[in-house]
Amino acid sequence: MIKSKYGVVALLVAAGQGSRAGGNLPKQFREVAGKPVLAHAFDALAAHDAIEAIVLVVMGGQESVAGGLLPNRAVAAFVEGADTRRESVRAGLEAIAAMGGANRVLIHDAARPFLPVEVVDRLLSALHEGEGAIPTIPVADTLVRGLGCHVGAVIDRSALFRVQTPQAFHFDSILAAHRAWDAGREATDDAQMLREMGHDVILVDGDERLEKLTYPQDFVRAEARLSAQRTVRVGMGYDVHRLAAGEELWLGGVRIEHDHGLAGHSDADVAIHAIVDALLGALAEGDIGSHFPPSDPQWRGAASSRFLKYSAERVADRGGRIEHVDLTIICEAPKIGPHRDNIRARLAEILQVSLDRVSVKATTTERLGFAGRREGIAAQAVATLALPALS
Repeated sequence: MIKSKYGVVALLVAAGQGSRAGGNLPKQFREVAGKPVLAHAFDALAAHDAIEAIVLVVMGGQESVAGGLLPNRAVAAFVEGADTRRESVRAGLEAIAAMGGANRVLIHDAARPFLPVEVVDRLLSALHEGEGAIPTIPVADTLVRGLGCHVGAVIDRSALFRVQTPQAFHFDSILAAHRAWDAGREATDDAQMLREMGHDVILVDGDERLEKLTYPQDFVRAEARLSAQRTVRVGMGYDVHRLAAGEELWLGGVRIEHDHGLAGHSDADVAIHAIVDALLGALAEGDIGSHFPPSDPQWRGAASSRFLKYSAERVADRGGRIEHVDLTIICEAPKIGPHRDNIRARLAEILQVSLDRVSVKATTTERLGFAGRREGIAAQAVATLALPALS
């Protein structure tokens, strides 16, 4: 008997190639509604209070790619997958055993990313009655046998179900089933392997939202469904800082060599401050001063990238995503053009968005006002967010 370290562990299988979905990326790495399929699946599992750890199975060499799609998420272990799903699951189960084991395990496919919490509740409850439990959907269509190009007998569908994941098991039982399985055979799913060991598998209600993403049209439908559940928010930010001798000049997270820098309580990155206010404004969560008050000494000289990262995390915490950020820097000098690409890249890195979601522009005031007199630099930003409709 394995001494259990965890109560419930989720094993997320993302080692497939997904060639039928089209495109150049495995389907688990593609985006739906601006978020990778893998991240949707991981977050759905992480949202359940009973799940204590998530182990991720990916193809060899894809660990860094998968990790990059899951920033700020606690992956308990990355496991190298194999040529078949059965072998990949076995590798994941052995990794969990090496971690100390578990009482129960949920085996889930990343290609079914939209997992309602209620399905997990039903699966874990069913494990009080059997060694395994699977979510199912009744077959609604008429089924017939084919006789060449002719219709044969109608099949009674009353006892037929479509099987989904995650599938839930007592850990020791499913590990033993995998270890005992004939390597020369392939199983349709993990529940089949458990049943052949003589254990009961309980059927629970699945959910239509758990349908597998397999073909290009599946992604189109998923995109449309999620878009209908979201609302667009727009926020605007504006900031000004004074130019002073002896200060460093930071703009958009990039240090720029100049004879003057910006003065302020933090590093006075006026561009980032404007974006932070735009993001917080779109969330209706105040402004940069209410979250990072200048009166607080801990922010003296702080890198403004910390403020921007915090604001992006606030968006993620609300279940939202950053659709676009448009920044305008207003100054006579230095010239922003030579630094534009570096600023865009740095902002995209901090915000964890693709480069095409960040716009950086610059203008002067035709030598009018404080900016025209080179007394300071101003910045304005507009942030567009997509948030859950009920947020």
